[in-house]
Amino acid sequence: MTSPLYDIALSCLLRTRLRKALSLIERYGSAEAAWHSIDDPDKETCLMRARQEEEWIRAHDIRVWTLADEDYPYRLRQCPDRPLLLYGKGHLNPSDGHVVSIVGTRRPTERGKEMTDGLVRELHERLENLTIVSGGAYGIDIAAHRAAIRYGVPTIIIPAHGLDRIYPSQHRSDAIAALENGGILTEFPSGTEPIAQHFVQRNRIVAGLADAVVVVESRESGGSLITARMAGDYNRELFAFPGRPSDMSSRGCNELIRTNKAHLVSCADDLLQMMGWTPRTTPAQPVQTTMVGLMGDFSERQQTILSKLQEAEEGMHINLLVMETQLPYSDVASELTMLELQGFVRSLPGGIYRFVR
Repeated sequence: MTSPLYDIALSCLLRTRLRKALSLIERYGSAEAAWHSIDDPDKETCLMRARQEEEWIRAHDIRVWTLADEDYPYRLRQCPDRPLLLYGKGHLNPSDGHVVSIVGTRRPTERGKEMTDGLVRELHERLENLTIVSGGAYGIDIAAHRAAIRYGVPTIIIPAHGLDRIYPSQHRSDAIAALENGGILTEFPSGTEPIAQHFVQRNRIVAGLADAVVVVESRESGGSLITARMAGDYNRELFAFPGRPSDMSSRGCNELIRTNKAHLVSCADDLLQMMGWTPRTTPAQPVQTTMVGLMGDFSERQQTILSKLQEAEEGMHINLLVMETQLPYSDVASELTMLELQGFVRSLPGGIYRFVR
């Protein structure tokens, strides 16, 4: 891999003029040649910043993809506004297999969370070499990542900031878990803050990195519809889960379907059929078996709580869990929070908790 110094410097100098940067690289044949063709008073400052970033990359074992690299994600390379470079952390293979991006509202309903979980589980059961991509945000994004982690599916988080932070901080444990099977991928250098314009900018990577984009729940406007529009611009197959006309959380999805911008999807088989993907010939490891295998990794208190929740189809109230387990209320509440962050438990209205099967 060649040094990304001039790619970093060019992205700093022309950070708001991406198309110009891409045009210069195409014209001069490399980021270094493009850099030397520019006469700009800020060049020295950006080159100094690029050298600092190179040191940070080496110190933190960050993988960098530039347009000069043969393994730059080929799906993104097709996009006219592709990133100049990408920073990655984890076990990342963004060009491998079947890539599905799942997006949606930051305020999902329980039905939306369940549809997200069900789609990832079914895709895992039906499809080999699957990767789930999303933006790591609240709502459907993190539900998709957690489902992928739960079922052993590689997942790639696309944040709107550099790799020196996790936003929102509440998703830190999810990001750490993703590093083991997938990882974090961004075009932003260290020190970049998660400001509004960066969320829109990163959405094109969520769309462009995928074979198919699925919108689970969306209101009439929002970031997921921006991602959906970008998917259309990139000729990606777009899917949406329908909802009742009265459901505010589904109005965006319903409109995508009504205007023929998205295919209606209700299950993984709908997506496989439309994409022409061949279902796996060997069955995936059953989810329940996977969960049992993981039980040994839980603390004794967590195993006790999960065992009780597994017996309750409709979930259990936290007060009943305290009675059944004979554990202090504070311990049960704390362990439930940790299990929910890991994706093994879901909290429902009224203090009810349910085991995620």
